[in-house]
Amino acid sequence: MRLYALAAMGLAVMALAVLPPRLAMAQAEVDVNSGAVQPLPIAIPDFGGAGVGADVSKVVSADLERSGLFRPLDPATFPEKSLDINVEPKLDAWKGAGAQALVNGQASLTGDGRLKVDFRLWDIGTQQQLIGSEFTATQDNWRRVAHKIADQVYEKLTGEKGYFDTRVVFVAESGPRTHRITRLAIMDQDGANPQYLTDSSAIWMSPRFSSTSQEITYTAIRPTGSSVYILNIETGRQETVGHFPGMVMASRFAPDGTKLAFSVEQHGNVDIYVEDLRSHDIRRLTADPSIDTSPSFSPNGGQIVFNSDRSGSRQLYVMNADGSGVRRISSGGGAYSAPVWSPNGDLIAFIKQTGDTFHVGVMRPDGSGERILSSGYLEDTPSWAPNGRVIMFERDTGSGAHLWMVDITGRIERQVPFPTAAVDPAWSPLLQ
Repeated sequence: MRLYALAAMGLAVMALAVLPPRLAMAQAEVDVNSGAVQPLPIAIPDFGGAGVGADVSKVVSADLERSGLFRPLDPATFPEKSLDINVEPKLDAWKGAGAQALVNGQASLTGDGRLKVDFRLWDIGTQQQLIGSEFTATQDNWRRVAHKIADQVYEKLTGEKGYFDTRVVFVAESGPRTHRITRLAIMDQDGANPQYLTDSSAIWMSPRFSSTSQEITYTAIRPTGSSVYILNIETGRQETVGHFPGMVMASRFAPDGTKLAFSVEQHGNVDIYVEDLRSHDIRRLTADPSIDTSPSFSPNGGQIVFNSDRSGSRQLYVMNADGSGVRRISSGGGAYSAPVWSPNGDLIAFIKQTGDTFHVGVMRPDGSGERILSSGYLEDTPSWAPNGRVIMFERDTGSGAHLWMVDITGRIERQVPFPTAAVDPAWSPLLQ
């Protein structure tokens, strides 16, 4: 098997300076809790300086536009075509062009050949600078610089952490449906920089990120049985957590990264287990003669949500992390599966099937407030962005599965580009 270590990419992006805002409260801001968000008009001219300046600004613009909360203005309407990072823009002219916020920047090379990017965020209404930052990185990591800039702009204007400097691990599929070839793959959240992490020598399933590091857990199924692995993406180091004679599935890290929860099928029965990754002790949490699977920890690690057919149909249940206190939380019609707790702890995402239609939905941890965000021919495996604002999932329209994103209002949907079929996404924490 060939595993690709990403440490050699030189991800040494560092914020060297963050200027204090000159204004306590900006007029240019986005109310993300509004039921009908109006995208904020924002101007992002090409960054000047070294060759990738314009590319950096285009990625920043694409990140913000894809969130659905910002509307980058047409460059043809810009009153200034070239901005000097050291000269204040003509903010009245930008206001006249319809901008409520402006991002300008400049790229240059340091003496040791590294990339340096300065940028400014301006509130057009108050004519004040809100952010002034400088980032350095290796030249081939200019996209990460762009994502970090987009994260800063997003956070300043929405009050929530961004999610652009992240990666997604997933299962890439190829070949006919009757003989699928699978490989684990990873890419930036916008679909850029795709790489394969494994070969196609096994059936790869259920990749999941740790919330504390750049590690993933996943399952490999071979004729000899199934195995659970942990892979450190930065170093390429892989270890086997366990080999099981039955089918093992749906492994997921505890919030502190010290445990794995997963399901094991033996003799037609499926139960949930937890393994301590330090002692390698394995504990069985459920013992019901039913299918109990898809465990997901609450952010504080104290509870686990899972789905079970113990009531006669697939429903969602919550139990304490030691297996006690099992209680059903789903109450709507249909069959529920693939629950996953929000990083903020306030919502649980799930898949719901009603008839021939599948839905991505959310509910509160007590089962109240159920809302459907997306519906289609086949939708599955939701995964949260690290800020709890966006959900990535797989969607198959009948001609192949692809990855999609939907925000928690259900208003903003976007497809994530990847050249072949892609399923089972898992979103990383913010990169460091």
